[in-house]
Amino acid sequence: MLVLNADFRPLSYYPLSLWSWQDAVKAVFLDRVNIVEHYDRAVHSPSFEIQLPSVVSLKSFIKPSTHPAFTRFNVFLRDRFSCQYCGAPDDLTFDHIVPRSKGGQTTWENVVAACSPCNLRKGNMTTAQARMYPRQMAFAPTVHQLHRNGRAFPPNYLHQSWLDYLYWDTELEP
Repeated sequence: MLVLNADFRPLSYYPLSLWSWQDAVKAVFLDRVNIVEHYDRAVHSPSFEIQLPSVVSLKSFIKPSTHPAFTRFNVFLRDRFSCQYCGAPDDLTFDHIVPRSKGGQTTWENVVAACSPCNLRKGNMTTAQARMYPRQMAFAPTVHQLHRNGRAFPPNYLHQSWLDYLYWDTELEP
């Protein structure tokens, strides 16, 4: 079930803000959400029946964070799930541009996504020593940039009732 903020925008695009039907029904009973769309199915108890919500909006607006957390997933999302040295989409790892052994920090500005072969090839060398340069400089992304990148990777399954509330990019801006 799709969860929208009080302004009818998804809480997140990647991963898409989804709840289980059990969490949705609980939120309805606790009066925390408005039902926007329904599935064709219902659930029953001995004394009650409710049509399953497919889209809900929160009654209270959750202000999006302006500074995303530094996590492995968010680095991969910032770097569009591709190695910043060769472009490969598989076997991604962290690479410290300035290696930790040379004083490099684990920060947005010093870490990029790299496939294992490139990361091993670079080793503990700087980019200049290895003659390997990232396709884009490492940077601290905004929440907006991460959401934009996330919209470029729609899930395999989108229920028809969700489509009016989701905006998927067909291509990324440079």
